Amino acid sequence: MNKTYNGYDAITHMKNLLVILFMAMITLPAFAQEDEADLPQQQEPKAKEKIQALRVAYITEKLGLTADEAAKFWPVYREYSEKRQTLRHELKSARKNGTPEKDLIDLDLKIKQKELDLEKDYSGRLQKVISAEKLLSLRQAEGDFRKLILRQIQQRQMQNDRRQLRERQQERQQLRNN
Repeated sequence: MNKTYNGYDAITHMKNLLVILFMAMITLPAFAQEDEADLPQQQEPKAKEKIQALRVAYITEKLGLTADEAAKFWPVYREYSEKRQTLRHELKSARKNGTPEKDLIDLDLKIKQKELDLEKDYSGRLQKVISAEKLLSLRQAEGDFRKLILRQIQQRQMQNDRRQLRERQQERQQLRNN
C-alpha cells in the first residue's frame, strides 16, 4: 500500500522527482560548462530559460503544487523574484561603480531591509495561493535547487579540467615521440 504525499502517491512523487533530476543532469552540463561572460549573447538567454524551466519543475514538484496552485503561484513568485533581483542588482552596480565601502555598508543594510519588506509583502500574497506549510518549504526548495545547479556546474568543470589535462598530456607525449 502506497503512502500519499500531499494527495500524490509517494512512488509517483519519487518518479517525478527523479525525472526532474535526470533532466537537470542531462541538460545542465550542456550549457553550464561556460561562465556567463563566455557565452555568446544569443545562447545566454537560452541557458537561463532552461535553468528557469528546471527551477519551475523542481519547485513545483518539491512543494507538491496542484495545477491550480501552480497557475496562481508562479506569476506572483516571478514578480517577487524580479523585484528581489532588481534590489540585488542595485548593490552589485554600486560595487562595480567604486562606491566607498562606508556607503556600500549603508546601501547593503537598506537593501536587506527592502528585501525583508518585499518578502513580508509577497509572503502574504503567496499565502492566499498556497498553504503556509508549502510557503515554508519554498525556501528549502530554492536552496536545494541552487545546490543542485552548483553541483552540476562543478561536476562539469571538473570534467572539463580532466579533459584539458588529458589533452595536455597527449600533446606532451606527441612532442616526445616526434
